[in-house]
Amino acid sequence: MPMPWTYRQASREWQAFLSDAQDAIGTPSDHMTFTAVEGTLRAFRRRLTPQQAIDFAQILPAVLRALFVSDWHLDAPLSAPGTREDWTREAQSLRANHNFAPANCIEGTALALRKSVPYADLERLLAKLPPFATEFWRISGTDPARLGPRIV
Repeated sequence: MPMPWTYRQASREWQAFLSDAQDAIGTPSDHMTFTAVEGTLRAFRRRLTPQQAIDFAQILPAVLRALFVSDWHLDAPLSAPGTREDWTREAQSLRANHNFAPANCIEGTALALRKSVPYADLERLLAKLPPFATEFWRISGTDPARLGPRIV
């Protein structure tokens, strides 16, 4: 079997994702973008069982997948589904003294993620996750035809 594309092109996929996230979130540096994205991923992961989180990770590009599972404590209790405001507060609380994530960090990360994974794969997976998951990764005002991986 040939090497999966996401491993062969991991750096290109990551840079494309980070660039899309920076543009969507409006952060001035990739360092700030990284923290906003990491906080967003952790806020989502806190609400999933380990199996649900692993299922989600399987559709992510390699570096984003690694970031999603890094520093994960499997024995941590699940958080309540919450609201976009709750998720945003949590994303902004990661490394609070060095976190400048704006209020749109969830939607900006969602847009970048949707540009990094096949639309049908993400929708199929979200349908299997708890109802909050669809809302978490919802974006507004974007034509689905503009979504999906641009590094192929």
